[in-house]
Amino acid sequence: MGQKVDLKEIKGVGEKLSQKILKSVGGENNLEKIVNELDLEKLYSIDGISQRKAIEIMNQLLGNPAQKFLKSERAIQLFEEIIQKIIDYSNTKYSENRILLLYPSKDKVAIEKQVKFIMKAKEKVSKLPIIKLRGLMKNLDEPIETKPKYDPSKAILVESQEDNDYLIELGLNQYYPIIIASESPTIKEEIRSYELIYYIYTEGFLDFGEMNNLIMINKEVPDYEIVPEVILDYFIVNQELFKKVAEIRKILNKKSSLNEISAILEEINYYKENKVDLEELVNSVKTEADAEIKIAIKNIDFEGDEVLDLLNNNLPPKIEKIFDDIILKSKEKIKEKSGIDFDPFLKKYPLEIDEKEIERIGRLENSKEENDLFDKKITAAKHLASIKKLVKEEVRETLEFDYEFSLGSFAYEYDLNPPKISNNFKIEGALHLELGLEKGENIQKVDYELGNPDNVALLTGANSGGKTTLLETIGQISIMAQMGLPVCANYAEVKLLDEIYHFSKKRSLDAGALESFLNIFMPIVTTHNEKLVLLDELEGITELEAAVKIISSFIEMIKDSNSYGVIVTHMASELMKYANVRVDGIEAKGLDENYNLIVDRTPKMNCLARSTPELILKRIYENSNGRLKEVYGEILEKF
Repeated sequence: MGQKVDLKEIKGVGEKLSQKILKSVGGENNLEKIVNELDLEKLYSIDGISQRKAIEIMNQLLGNPAQKFLKSERAIQLFEEIIQKIIDYSNTKYSENRILLLYPSKDKVAIEKQVKFIMKAKEKVSKLPIIKLRGLMKNLDEPIETKPKYDPSKAILVESQEDNDYLIELGLNQYYPIIIASESPTIKEEIRSYELIYYIYTEGFLDFGEMNNLIMINKEVPDYEIVPEVILDYFIVNQELFKKVAEIRKILNKKSSLNEISAILEEINYYKENKVDLEELVNSVKTEADAEIKIAIKNIDFEGDEVLDLLNNNLPPKIEKIFDDIILKSKEKIKEKSGIDFDPFLKKYPLEIDEKEIERIGRLENSKEENDLFDKKITAAKHLASIKKLVKEEVRETLEFDYEFSLGSFAYEYDLNPPKISNNFKIEGALHLELGLEKGENIQKVDYELGNPDNVALLTGANSGGKTTLLETIGQISIMAQMGLPVCANYAEVKLLDEIYHFSKKRSLDAGALESFLNIFMPIVTTHNEKLVLLDELEGITELEAAVKIISSFIEMIKDSNSYGVIVTHMASELMKYANVRVDGIEAKGLDENYNLIVDRTPKMNCLARSTPELILKRIYENSNGRLKEVYGEILEKF
């Protein structure tokens, strides 16, 4: 954690919620781990904690400055909209959490470092196969830690209770039952009932003679050499994840330990899948042999003595030879396909399978195969255990790369550029982020600036001319710059400020509007904090003359500070009588052939622009029909 913060001291947490959080995550150590790993999801998965509250808590615990910079609901919304646009480029929960923890700061060094990091990421992204990488990284996460699978057909044999306790501590009792030799009077009979016995010895004094289903393993070896599934299951469950990460690293020209995993696991699978079903093989060969015997015997001419032999239940030499030849050939077929040399047939027609022999050979072969498979598993587990730490690091690096990739993609797609930290506010070729991905001639970039002595300006002009959009663009650029992000402008100079206020015209000031205005806005200018104040049409706070006097006083107070302000208003003429303030205008020049406003979105400095309501009326008139069109026509005649 950045600094030691008591959960109870965080605004909106308190004793009760603090205890609930600690109980849910499993104590302070686990909470610290969650914070260090930026695992926001674990916080907002707790009942009663929203995502926004989780971000506030995490920022406090990380020692990040609280969001004191964002001082109004609309400013917070602008910030959240910026965050969401970056998250749209995120592919993993890890990078999403990192993005959610971006915050505005006044630390010039940290800001410039972050901007430099993102611009390098933008350059990097421009040279990468973006679509392919997004597909590979979609929903990547940390490797899953697997749960043991219990197999009661096999067992672990130990010599003493002490050995049993040791294996339980390792958790190996979750894989197989454990038998303690010293506590079982019929140990030999007991272990014969299992397909396989892993004898984990300390002294090695137990002697069971010839037991093909027993594997001896020294107790001192690592747990994965006793139960290789401890490692193998981890790599099997996460195999697809590791394949994707390996491919991503290949695209990024990074070395990887992940490439060999598939080959190692496939070798074990190949051995399992190519295991011969002995019973099925014997039955198949028997069917072929019976058909051959039948055909061969039909073609034999019997003499008198040979018929008498048949009557005496003896096989004549001719038939004996047929059986011997075909049985020998059948045995060779079985050996060729299974590698096992044995005689499974009794000399009768049809041939009879020697079930006892099949069972005996089956047990022997199963034990041999299990031993061979165990050896292969151990070899694989040893190698995989040696690279497990590296593999986890490579996955973590890839998740961290997604954070870089997300920011770089955002900057690349919106063609963002680094802002210059300055004492003025100036933008050239700027766009609102909502227009940042749009193409075409109708998309107009804007220029604007504030600085001494014109640190406050009134913005006037055409309805639907872009005043609100410009105000939000200024807000976005200021917020993004202080978040350490490049901005949506060809060039931008931004002053680092303590606070940003943005009030939109959608804000309701109907009931008690004057009192509401005074309570909300006047405290803004009573502090020494440097701020940016963006106000969008606050005409209706009281009757016109009083409103002009109050707002002009508000303007003068901002002008006399090191702050900046832009106020969209339709009463600029009246305000100019009381306040020495620059007035800028966005003018509509007319309507195009489709009755859309022709507007230069860049304000003209020191220009009181008309709101041109007649143009709006003309547009509506041209798009109307019937009586409604007549009404609009009558109104237009009065202009």
